[in-house]
Amino acid sequence: MVRLATGLSVIEVARNKLREAKTIDELRQAQAIIFPLDFGLSIEKTAQAIGISRGWACQLRRSFIKGQMQPKSKQLPRRKLGSGRGRSYLNRLQEQELLLPFVEKAGQAGILIVSEIRQALVKKLGRTTATATTYNLLHRHGWRKLSPDKKHPKADIEAQNEWKKTS
Repeated sequence: MVRLATGLSVIEVARNKLREAKTIDELRQAQAIIFPLDFGLSIEKTAQAIGISRGWACQLRRSFIKGQMQPKSKQLPRRKLGSGRGRSYLNRLQEQELLLPFVEKAGQAGILIVSEIRQALVKKLGRTTATATTYNLLHRHGWRKLSPDKKHPKADIEAQNEWKKTS
């Protein structure tokens, strides 16, 4: 059996909002309330009439009933194209502040430990990130991953040559 649409308590507010809507989002949100209640449309038919998905229509209805005019977007704000930083979580200055203690430490030891930098980044962002994110951050600031040499720096070449079998 189909569940009856809720929202009778806000139907008058939705009708007023329908008349006063200035954006398409406000209009769709008011229609998501009015269509099921006034015209008896199902949520699928309402979504089809408004031109949005079923899930988005439900979200619009719930947020209007709660008193919010639009559901909060869960996406990060988009940046302008061409800035070269479209996938970075922090701006350049914040990244420099994050890397400063590690750069000073690397000045003494000569190496950066990526796992420590990643932990600091996760703590600052408040969310987990991939290890590649940390490598990308280091790459933006001129650091690169060094591969080890093919021979040990303390190797004794003469002793190795003597050890080899000679014919």
